[in-house]
Amino acid sequence: MQRILEPGQIEALAAREVPRLRLPDRARLFAARAERLRQLSRGHALAGYLDLLASVAVAQHAALEHLEVTLPDDAQRTAARTHRMPLIPALGWPRSPAWRAVLGSLLSALAAGAFPPAVTAACARLSAASIGQLEAEADRLLAADARVEDPAAAPLVMSALQVYWVALAARLAPEEVGLPESSGVCPVCGSLPVASVVRTGAPYAGYRYLHCGLCATEWHRVRAECTHCNAVAGVAYHSIEGKSAAIRAESCDSCRSYRKIFYQEHDPEVDPVADDIGSVALDLLLTEAGFHRASGNPLLWQSPG
Repeated sequence: MQRILEPGQIEALAAREVPRLRLPDRARLFAARAERLRQLSRGHALAGYLDLLASVAVAQHAALEHLEVTLPDDAQRTAARTHRMPLIPALGWPRSPAWRAVLGSLLSALAAGAFPPAVTAACARLSAASIGQLEAEADRLLAADARVEDPAAAPLVMSALQVYWVALAARLAPEEVGLPESSGVCPVCGSLPVASVVRTGAPYAGYRYLHCGLCATEWHRVRAECTHCNAVAGVAYHSIEGKSAAIRAESCDSCRSYRKIFYQEHDPEVDPVADDIGSVALDLLLTEAGFHRASGNPLLWQSPG
């Protein structure tokens, strides 16, 4: 007798078979990102910025090695499961002052390099900022508020916050992380994804994962579905002729948004954060076609207006 499954049952069966989470690899994440950024910078129009971010990633790796963090207690875990909320929410989590120490170490590392005056000036402003100013700016950045006080320094603040949240996420086990009400936000920190990536290698081969730009957690999302509004009709894929087959943009006619999608089968070294920055030409193509980004990159900020 043939059994007909309803859509909800299909998703439930798939969830039992597909690894739904990929938590960040503390030992490799930032070191691999630094190498990828250096690779992308060769001959790139944004070579200077990519090289700067590579230096930041090296400093992030060093800072993460020695960072100790406190995980949620039993009451916080229970509340997150009960209310189907992210376990360590970017908005509302009581941040440890340790993130500011990470920022200090990043600024010290950059002070030892030869960077343009604008970078030196941004570092000086952050070094002179008060605790209250830094915490307020962090709140704005984590809320993705375009009205940040210092867009030029924002990527450095976000880099420090990345280290802090990766340290938290890397110490979790997948079974500790519940499913939030929205499949479009990170189940660990509640941030929006920067892009998605189709992974290779067991047990993730062939599956698409959304990548959190803050804590680097990845969570499974079915392919050929808009990751912003969940539509399945009107989803299309765009690429630039002659460019890497590993990079495409997934657009949706329903909400007129897009996010990039990267394919490890075409380039095993893709990094969603780094490659998103390295493929800004694709953003221009989608903007000209009338689409808008569903969410931004934590290392790219522009002045409002």
